[in-house]
Amino acid sequence: MSRTITAFPAPRLHLLARIAAAILGGYGFTWGFIAAGASLMFAAGMGFHDAEFLASLLGVLAFVAVFLWTFAARRLWVVWAVLAGGGALLAATGSFVQSLLV
Repeated sequence: MSRTITAFPAPRLHLLARIAAAILGGYGFTWGFIAAGASLMFAAGMGFHDAEFLASLLGVLAFVAVFLWTFAARRLWVVWAVLAGGGALLAATGSFVQSLLV
């Protein structure tokens, strides 16, 4: 009988890591998504409150999609890399566009 070695020795720790990625990583990614979306839509000529509202609505959909993808993905390190890297890149984009507008 062979024993397979996994990245997480305990299934509960693996589940806890997925839950943390879904909630914390999803929040960070969504925050960056909303910041980038609102600033880009405002820069394109949309009213500020309209851009903010639309970006927030799309952010809810993005959070749900990222949350579900976190549990469907095969490799947890890929999930963290996409969420942390993508969230940071989106937040930096939003900040850069906002600095150009001011």
